[in-house]
Amino acid sequence: MAKWAVVVAALLLAIIAGNFIHGWTAPGPLERETTVIIKPGSSMVSAARQLEKSGAIKSADAFVSRAKIFGASNTIKAGEFVIPAKSSNSDILSILAEGKTVQRMVTIPEGMPSIMVYERLMANDQLTGSISVPAEGSVLPDSYAFDKNEPRAAVLKRMQDAMTKTIAELWQERSANTMVKTPLEALTLASIVEKETALKSELRMVSGVYSNRLRTGMRLQADPTIIYPITKGKSLGRRIRKSEIRDVNDYNTYAMAGLPKGPIANPSRAAIAAVLNPQKTNAFYFVADGKGGHIFADTLQEHNANVAKWYAIRRQRGEM
Repeated sequence: MAKWAVVVAALLLAIIAGNFIHGWTAPGPLERETTVIIKPGSSMVSAARQLEKSGAIKSADAFVSRAKIFGASNTIKAGEFVIPAKSSNSDILSILAEGKTVQRMVTIPEGMPSIMVYERLMANDQLTGSISVPAEGSVLPDSYAFDKNEPRAAVLKRMQDAMTKTIAELWQERSANTMVKTPLEALTLASIVEKETALKSELRMVSGVYSNRLRTGMRLQADPTIIYPITKGKSLGRRIRKSEIRDVNDYNTYAMAGLPKGPIANPSRAAIAAVLNPQKTNAFYFVADGKGGHIFADTLQEHNANVAKWYAIRRQRGEM
């Protein structure tokens, strides 16, 4: 009788052990893919409760018990995770331990003014909290990853920290022929250069032209500096008026010599580098070539001829 009792007990233990193991590797209850957010500092217990609440596992207690044995060396990460349908407990722990979170991105294009950076962040419904319009030139254009429900202030700080680091690095590498005397001046001139050309191949040349003008005391006469006080960097949507060209303010480089009081947009790393290492050139002028780039000229006579060609192109297009 005792022998049968031992056999029965052993069978029961085997069944229990088998069920315990099967519960770790068997397909889970999820019918379709879902996302789960594990908050920073979450323990295995609190993470399991969140998984149970989302329907990814049947029992938080059972998940924790099995994880202690089968995943003892795994440490879960915080973030937003995609849990595929029918994921087993083992699969889910691997996902949380590997830290492969959902990648959400917000992109700040090169030359975007700060008012539009503010609007882009505030319009993103995956972020939380409020921010003020950041200082012009304080944000580095790039694509930034963020977590769902992350504070906007935290994302903005990453953007501004990236700019602070970038300008510090590039400032140390500036050439002797740069005309800017401070990092703020570098950001200011870079923002103008960024607005004047969409071609990276032209950045250093445009910077060289403006450097020549600064060196000789010639006015920069950059159209984007007229527009900035009017729209804060947004598109004007019409031609610039003669009264606006004559308007005296801290930004209009048609009415003042030297640089504006500050940046008129958020310049890219490439534009900043171009200002700190401008192209050596004799050119003082440039005008659009009708193909997306510019024609550069050393003299006003050459420039006027190039302008005439540009006007002819615009008339042919029906723009004038």
